[in-house]
Amino acid sequence: MALFVQPPSAGAEGSASETLNPPRFEVAVQSGYLFGVFGNPDSYEIGPEFISGRIRWGVNDSDSWTRGYNWRLVPYISGGLGLGWIDSHPDMRGSQGQDFTFNILTGIGVSYEIDDRWKVDAGVLYQHLSNGGQTDPNPSLNLIGPQIGVSYSF
Repeated sequence: MALFVQPPSAGAEGSASETLNPPRFEVAVQSGYLFGVFGNPDSYEIGPEFISGRIRWGVNDSDSWTRGYNWRLVPYISGGLGLGWIDSHPDMRGSQGQDFTFNILTGIGVSYEIDDRWKVDAGVLYQHLSNGGQTDPNPSLNLIGPQIGVSYSF
Protein backbone atom coordinates (compact mmCIF):
# COMPACT_ATOMS: atom_id res chain seq x y z
CA MET A 1 0.00 0.00 0.00
CA ALA A 2 2.97 2.35 0.58
CA LEU A 3 3.55 2.28 -3.17
CA PHE A 4 0.31 4.24 -3.67
CA VAL A 5 -0.16 6.11 -0.37
CA GLN A 6 2.52 8.17 1.36
CA PRO A 7 2.80 7.94 5.14
CA PRO A 8 1.35 11.10 6.77
CA SER A 9 4.84 12.36 7.62
CA ALA A 10 6.24 11.84 4.08
CA GLY A 11 4.32 14.51 2.20
CA ALA A 12 3.30 17.02 4.86
CA GLU A 13 5.12 18.87 7.60
CA GLY A 14 3.47 19.79 10.90
CA SER A 15 0.10 18.90 12.38
CA ALA A 16 -3.31 18.48 10.76
CA SER A 17 -4.42 21.88 12.09
CA GLU A 18 -1.73 23.80 10.14
CA THR A 19 -2.57 25.25 6.72
CA LEU A 20 -1.14 23.28 3.81
CA ASN A 21 1.10 25.09 1.36
CA PRO A 22 2.20 22.56 -1.30
CA PRO A 23 4.20 23.62 -4.36
CA ARG A 24 1.89 25.51 -6.73
CA PHE A 25 4.01 25.79 -9.87
CA GLU A 26 5.20 22.99 -12.10
CA VAL A 27 7.24 22.59 -15.27
CA ALA A 28 6.39 19.55 -17.40
CA VAL A 29 7.96 17.81 -20.38
CA GLN A 30 5.54 15.56 -22.22
CA SER A 31 5.35 13.50 -25.38
CA GLY A 32 2.52 11.71 -27.14
CA TYR A 33 1.38 10.01 -30.31
CA LEU A 34 -1.89 11.42 -31.64
CA PHE A 35 -4.24 10.17 -34.35
CA GLY A 36 -6.64 12.27 -36.45
CA VAL A 37 -10.33 12.10 -35.47
CA PHE A 38 -13.55 14.10 -35.98
CA GLY A 39 -13.66 14.79 -39.71
CA ASN A 40 -10.04 15.55 -40.53
CA PRO A 41 -9.53 15.67 -44.31
CA ASP A 42 -6.87 12.95 -44.19
CA SER A 43 -5.55 10.41 -41.71
CA TYR A 44 -3.10 12.45 -39.62
CA GLU A 45 -0.68 11.08 -37.06
CA ILE A 46 1.61 13.40 -35.10
CA GLY A 47 4.13 13.05 -32.28
CA PRO A 48 3.79 16.27 -30.24
CA GLU A 49 6.45 17.34 -27.76
CA PHE A 50 5.45 19.81 -25.02
CA ILE A 51 7.26 21.92 -22.47
CA SER A 52 4.68 23.63 -20.30
CA GLY A 53 4.23 25.62 -17.11
CA ARG A 54 1.36 24.77 -14.77
CA ILE A 55 -0.38 26.26 -11.79
CA ARG A 56 -1.81 23.78 -9.26
CA TRP A 57 -4.88 24.38 -7.10
CA GLY A 58 -7.46 22.35 -5.19
CA VAL A 59 -5.61 21.08 -2.12
CA ASN A 60 -7.70 19.09 0.35
CA ASP A 61 -7.07 21.02 3.59
CA SER A 62 -9.62 19.20 5.79
CA ASP A 63 -8.70 17.34 8.99
CA SER A 64 -9.44 13.91 7.49
CA TRP A 65 -7.07 11.12 6.43
CA THR A 66 -7.22 12.45 2.82
CA ARG A 67 -5.67 15.79 3.85
CA GLY A 68 -3.22 17.25 1.34
CA TYR A 69 -1.43 15.17 -1.25
CA ASN A 70 -1.05 11.90 0.66
CA TRP A 71 -1.85 9.78 -2.40
CA ARG A 72 1.08 8.91 -4.70
CA LEU A 73 -1.23 7.96 -7.60
CA VAL A 74 -3.23 11.12 -8.38
CA PRO A 75 -5.83 11.42 -11.17
CA TYR A 76 -5.83 14.66 -13.17
CA ILE A 77 -7.78 16.61 -15.75
CA SER A 78 -5.90 19.27 -17.68
CA GLY A 79 -6.57 21.87 -20.32
CA GLY A 80 -4.77 24.67 -22.02
CA LEU A 81 -4.28 27.04 -24.91
CA GLY A 82 -1.07 27.64 -26.75
CA LEU A 83 0.88 28.35 -29.87
CA GLY A 84 2.63 25.73 -31.95
CA TRP A 85 4.83 25.03 -34.91
CA ILE A 86 4.25 22.15 -37.33
CA ASP A 87 5.70 20.99 -40.63
CA SER A 88 2.59 21.88 -42.64
CA HIS A 89 3.46 20.90 -46.24
CA PRO A 90 0.93 23.40 -47.70
CA ASP A 91 1.29 21.89 -51.19
CA MET A 92 -0.18 18.53 -50.05
CA ARG A 93 -3.94 17.82 -50.10
CA GLY A 94 -5.61 18.35 -46.70
CA SER A 95 -2.64 20.04 -45.04
CA GLN A 96 -2.48 23.18 -42.94
CA GLY A 97 -1.75 26.36 -44.90
CA GLN A 98 1.14 27.45 -42.66
CA ASP A 99 3.50 26.12 -39.99
CA PHE A 100 2.30 28.45 -37.17
CA THR A 101 -0.75 27.09 -35.30
CA PHE A 102 -3.08 27.90 -32.43
CA ASN A 103 -3.62 24.92 -30.09
CA ILE A 104 -6.37 23.84 -27.72
CA LEU A 105 -5.48 20.92 -25.45
CA THR A 106 -7.33 18.81 -22.94
CA GLY A 107 -6.20 15.65 -21.19
CA ILE A 108 -7.06 13.11 -18.54
CA GLY A 109 -4.78 10.67 -16.77
CA VAL A 110 -2.86 9.80 -13.62
CA SER A 111 0.32 11.14 -12.07
CA TYR A 112 2.62 9.02 -9.93
CA GLU A 113 4.41 11.13 -7.30
CA ILE A 114 8.01 9.91 -7.02
CA ASP A 115 8.74 12.43 -4.23
CA ASP A 116 7.64 15.94 -3.16
CA ARG A 117 8.94 17.50 -6.39
CA TRP A 118 8.97 14.88 -9.18
CA LYS A 119 6.00 13.16 -10.88
CA VAL A 120 5.54 10.83 -13.84
CA ASP A 121 2.33 11.27 -15.87
CA ALA A 122 0.40 8.97 -18.22
CA GLY A 123 -2.89 9.77 -19.88
CA VAL A 124 -4.91 10.56 -22.98
CA LEU A 125 -4.59 13.90 -24.81
CA TYR A 126 -7.00 15.64 -27.20
CA GLN A 127 -5.48 18.44 -29.31
CA HIS A 128 -7.08 20.85 -31.79
CA LEU A 129 -4.70 22.61 -34.21
CA SER A 130 -5.76 25.50 -36.43
CA ASN A 131 -4.09 28.35 -38.23
CA GLY A 132 -7.02 30.57 -37.22
CA GLY A 133 -8.05 31.21 -40.81
CA GLN A 134 -4.87 33.18 -41.49
CA THR A 135 -4.15 31.19 -44.65
CA ASP A 136 -5.89 28.76 -46.97
CA PRO A 137 -6.18 25.83 -46.49
CA ASN A 138 -7.22 25.68 -42.85
CA PRO A 139 -8.69 22.20 -42.31
CA SER A 140 -8.34 22.30 -38.49
CA LEU A 141 -6.77 19.14 -37.16
CA ASN A 142 -8.42 17.23 -34.31
CA LEU A 143 -6.21 14.57 -32.74
CA ILE A 144 -6.36 12.16 -29.80
CA GLY A 145 -3.93 9.64 -28.34
CA PRO A 146 -1.71 8.51 -25.46
CA GLN A 147 0.64 10.87 -23.64
CA ILE A 148 3.47 10.38 -21.14
CA GLY A 149 5.59 12.91 -19.28
CA VAL A 150 7.55 14.01 -16.27
CA SER A 151 7.02 17.13 -14.15
CA TYR A 152 8.90 19.06 -11.47
CA SER A 153 7.18 21.20 -8.81
CA PHE A 154 8.73 24.31 -7.26
